[in-house]
Amino acid sequence: MKYVLLTLISAMLLSISWPTYGVPFFIFFALVPLLMMEHGVSKFSGYDRKSWVVFGLSYLCFVIWNAVTTGWLYGSKNPDGSHSLMAVLFPVLVNSFLYALVFQCYHWYKNAQGTYWGLAFFIAIWMGFEKFHLSWELTWPWLNLGNAFSEYPKLIQWYDTLGATGGSFWILAVNIMIFYTVRIWEAGRKRKRLIINTLVVTALIALPMIISAIRYNTFDEKPVGQVNVLMLQPDLDPYAEKYSKDSIAIENDLLNLAGKNSTGKIDYYIAPETAIPGRGSISETAFDKSLMLNNIKDFLIKHPGSVFATGISSHRFYSNTDLLPKDAYQLNPRLWVESYNSAVQVVPGRKVEVYHKGKLVPGVEIFPYMNVLKPLLGNAMLNLGGTVASLGTDKERVAFSNPYNKGKLAPIICYESIYGEFVGDYVKKGANFLAIMTNDSWWGVTEGHKQLLSYARLRAIETRREIARAANSGISAHINAKGEITADTFYGDQTALFAKVNLYEGETFYVRSGDFLSRLCIFALGFLLFYHLIKRFQKRFMK
Repeated sequence: MKYVLLTLISAMLLSISWPTYGVPFFIFFALVPLLMMEHGVSKFSGYDRKSWVVFGLSYLCFVIWNAVTTGWLYGSKNPDGSHSLMAVLFPVLVNSFLYALVFQCYHWYKNAQGTYWGLAFFIAIWMGFEKFHLSWELTWPWLNLGNAFSEYPKLIQWYDTLGATGGSFWILAVNIMIFYTVRIWEAGRKRKRLIINTLVVTALIALPMIISAIRYNTFDEKPVGQVNVLMLQPDLDPYAEKYSKDSIAIENDLLNLAGKNSTGKIDYYIAPETAIPGRGSISETAFDKSLMLNNIKDFLIKHPGSVFATGISSHRFYSNTDLLPKDAYQLNPRLWVESYNSAVQVVPGRKVEVYHKGKLVPGVEIFPYMNVLKPLLGNAMLNLGGTVASLGTDKERVAFSNPYNKGKLAPIICYESIYGEFVGDYVKKGANFLAIMTNDSWWGVTEGHKQLLSYARLRAIETRREIARAANSGISAHINAKGEITADTFYGDQTALFAKVNLYEGETFYVRSGDFLSRLCIFALGFLLFYHLIKRFQKRFMK
């Protein structure tokens, strides 16, 4: 029961640390009880299969953490309107398994190489796993530790140097130091050592926050310009109304919303992810003939000097198999199509610019590792409310230039806003402000849409770019370059939000270097594994 209790304490501390309802300071010692559980089971218990006990208890901890923090996924629905239990069970159970596997690797390595090497391995493998979780097709970095402070931007201004992955390293290092302090005290009861270690822990926590506070109060970057942005929030029901209502009527409602809120000069109109059309999609080979896109151009002619950026569903047909992209699917023996979740910028008299979402939601927009899993699963993904195909993506980020001013917009689509290094690539392409087009209506009134908005604040700090966020049902928001929400809307309102967005140039150290700290930890992980293999080889050779 002692080990179960330690496990439950860690689960509770991890859960109550999370934005947007928790207090992040608990995260600094949330993993300590779990580390104590592992140490107790390994060194002092009489279990026959200690590894299974450690794995089972750690899995329990991570299941509780995942369920509490991402249980809002249950708010998503099946096409028939019923709630999808698998939408929450699959990510919770699988993600918890992956975290437990990481912890199990730490357990094995620590028992093989000793506590000190084991603790270094723990940081390295956790950081490596978070980087992996940012990159593979089953990507789900929602619970990366560095996200925990997203509601406290004044304390993490240094993220413009090390990013949210640097935050993960910070949190792991503090947890390890606290665990080490507890173990040293239990082993020797030396007060002087306790005081020294406590001071080290205090410094590890306080110094980054002090540096952050100084940087927050001395932030004086000068913008190169300013644009007037109107973020549109149509509040279109994504389950029924979007697919039953006429697409032209949906667009007219959107343009009417834009028109009645256009008081004064508007440089940018920004609409949410897949704001048009309703049912179906727009052919990219006929953008110039699209009635819906030409309606937007007609609207802009009445508002000279304005551009319109919006999310759309689009597609491209292929008849030549030599040019066939990997995500195209066959409609008939002679015709293939590739579908996209896209962002476009519309300007009268100019070619429509388009960008295809690069980070897709697993199971909804992408069938992960289709060539391997589709023959095994068949239509199982579809039966569980997912997809049996994958959307096409762009390999590189883009920045839409404004012909009327200095604005260069980063067309970030929904899920992409979770990825720090990925968003930094927009800035490398010249973007001087970030436009997030998102539809968070799928989960209803839950913590989901609040957390996604909160994570956007991290991207503002990492890139030192202001953000204009247009969300279908909310929360639409203007976020400044220090990660502060300066204006926002209520969730569920049909409204528009006006903001004067500052334009910044230059690249932060994080934009230039990306998740280099994660890569350094992956290198360290390889060294530690190699060191272990060398030691084993030496032992065998000496025998």
